[in-house]
Amino acid sequence: MRFKTLKIAAAALMLAFAATPALADLAADKAAVEAAKAAGTVGEQGDGYLGIVSSADGTVTAAVNAINAGRADVYAQTAAKSGATSDAAGQATGAQLIARTPAGQYVKPLGGGWTRK
Repeated sequence: MRFKTLKIAAAALMLAFAATPALADLAADKAAVEAAKAAGTVGEQGDGYLGIVSSADGTVTAAVNAINAGRADVYAQTAAKSGATSDAAGQATGAQLIARTPAGQYVKPLGGGWTRK
């Protein structure tokens, strides 16, 4: 079971890099989200999506929405290729993203609330 979860997460991450929007938009969105993560307004969630921890401006909210839309596409593609569900692909990736989140940033495990790592 654990191997299948890792396999799904790896496939989702590989697709994320292959299925990206225009690089300039992606770079701007990523920069906005990384700054918001460092500031404690955005965090990684156990479902594989970014979430707003506290009030965020329109630029950050738009960046989170754009990245989450890309992630949803990747999870759907992963599900189609692996036979898993989109939710399973997102959760497998979310677990890896939470594990890699640096200390001091916020995470929201499945079934839990926002916590500073």
